[in-house]
Amino acid sequence: MCTIKTRDDVNLYVKDHGTGRPVVLLHGWPLSADTFDDLALAITKAGMRAISYDRRGFGRSEQPYAGYEYDTLGDDLADVMNELDLNDATLIGFSMGGGEVARYLSRHGSSRVSQAVLISSVVPYMLKTDTNPHGVEQKVFDGMAESILKDRPHFWAGFFKDFYGVGLLEKPVSEEVLHWSNHMAMQGGLKATLDCAAAFATTDFRPDLKSFTVPTLILHGTADKTVPIDPTGREAHKGIPGSKLVEYQGAAHGLLATDKEQIASDVLAFITEGVTRDLVDIQSQVA
Repeated sequence: MCTIKTRDDVNLYVKDHGTGRPVVLLHGWPLSADTFDDLALAITKAGMRAISYDRRGFGRSEQPYAGYEYDTLGDDLADVMNELDLNDATLIGFSMGGGEVARYLSRHGSSRVSQAVLISSVVPYMLKTDTNPHGVEQKVFDGMAESILKDRPHFWAGFFKDFYGVGLLEKPVSEEVLHWSNHMAMQGGLKATLDCAAAFATTDFRPDLKSFTVPTLILHGTADKTVPIDPTGREAHKGIPGSKLVEYQGAAHGLLATDKEQIASDVLAFITEGVTRDLVDIQSQVA
């Protein structure tokens, strides 16, 4: 573990394990880098280096008052990449973290990046508008913010049931996973939690898609109620030439816990088993 200071003097808590090709993991809202521990362990066991960090405002990183829009968050990722001098890196963004991958690529380019993976990602656009008819209505996000302000612990209790697809008859994760997620969520600052929710709800990443010039894998559950697949995973696949979309049938949002073995298998196959070459061939054909 180490701490990296961003260009605006915010300390980010970083986990850096293993050796070899670097894989950088960007966590979802409102959690922390700990959600990537299972995947990070699989990556290090496969002979690579896993780097994950707590987003500013969350986990063990500092909680500044501002800086929760995606330009700053993308710059935070650039500061981590530069400080650790990472090259030939795979960027993996889960949920909100997919936006950091997109904004990093559009602001800083892909010279240090060889691959990208979007898992249950908010890219390219969550909000329902005339040009994004399958998106989520603004009133849903407004209701989330109101509930967080009214009683944050109570809101998380219900939120994570949808997040992991927990129903009356189906329990894809244990009660302990729900409690753990609630605890991580409460580690985040209230201002950071609200501002980041506004950022992932309203940021339009459609212009950023052209910056995905590296092979890209998209993994998304078809029953995701938190980040519906139609305006995100499927649209990202349409907008990123040569990308590969794997749909997890009937799966909810929290794939890192509900489908962790399959996620590890798909991610490692993409990184290590020639998918790069295949997708580069596809991209050249599309171009």
